[in-house]
Amino acid sequence: MPDPVKAASLCERSGCDSIVCHLREDRRHIKDADVALLRKIVKTRLNLEMSVAKDIVDFACRIKPDQSTLVPEKRQEITTEGGLDVAGNLARIKSVVSKLANSGIEASLFINPAKRQIEASGKTGAKIIELHTGRYANAASLNAKRKELEILKAAARFAQKSGFEVNAGHGLDYDNVKDVADIEGINELNIGHSIIARAIFVGIGKAVKEMVRLVR
Repeated sequence: MPDPVKAASLCERSGCDSIVCHLREDRRHIKDADVALLRKIVKTRLNLEMSVAKDIVDFACRIKPDQSTLVPEKRQEITTEGGLDVAGNLARIKSVVSKLANSGIEASLFINPAKRQIEASGKTGAKIIELHTGRYANAASLNAKRKELEILKAAARFAQKSGFEVNAGHGLDYDNVKDVADIEGINELNIGHSIIARAIFVGIGKAVKEMVRLVR
């Protein structure tokens, strides 16, 4: 409770373009059976956030989501904090991207908006990156927020010139999403917590519709 499969169905009916779920190694966000059911009922796209742990990768290859987004994972964190260190784990990530591709799954890499990480991502075979927007979302002042937004814009430009499809996400809400949605070339925004939090007050259907309207 609440049932994530029913929630996903309501989100799709309300206009979202994809469903994202994170199967953590400790299974505290969602369980294997939920992901299997989502694969059957999702009519848009299913994006499975996941670590590069072998059992999770093997599970993804069996379930075959439309996309798998590789993220760092720490047992003590509440949610994913920071981007994947592609540059420091190139061989392992390249191997996982290849395995996913062989199963017909698009791989996306969740990274900090840094040139070094984008360049390293280009060596993995992945065609999609998702820029981590946490520093922008958590900026303590307007000037800091503007600085982080410029960093995101520069990273998006560089990634597009490098041939990547560019997505973004983390910490985006109804107040800060528009500036990120306005970045030229951003293909997709992955937003979860703020929509579910708003749904407590207005219902999940209206919460999704409000966010879709802001993004578009």
